[in-house]
Amino acid sequence: MASHQPSQNIGYQAGELSGQAQVKKDELQNKASDASQAVRDKASDASQAAQNKAGGASSTAQDIKEQASHLLQQTGEQVKSMAQGAADAVKNTLGMNNPNNPNNPSNNPSNPNNPSNLSHPSNPNNPRI
Repeated sequence: MASHQPSQNIGYQAGELSGQAQVKKDELQNKASDASQAVRDKASDASQAAQNKAGGASSTAQDIKEQASHLLQQTGEQVKSMAQGAADAVKNTLGMNNPNNPNNPSNNPSNPNNPSNLSHPSNPNNPRI
């Protein structure tokens, strides 16, 4: 029996070592799996953050585009208003601006009764007469 004792002891130790090796293998596989999952989670988070930033940039670009469009529209309206004001000032200077009565003879420079047309022969204020 003495000869079986050491072989049984070696077999027992081999079984223990095999079991311990299996436990270590399982622990390492679990750690690797956990690490792999952590990397996937980080990658997913980074991807989501990038998508959120891209979406935010897109909406920011849209906001800027709308603001620029609004600014250009306002500027166009201001230029139009200034041009109308300049035209009215010229008409006032020439005595041709009477918005209340478009048929007013003073609105037509070729009208003989227009006080601005002093050289027309039918104008009573003609200095030649």
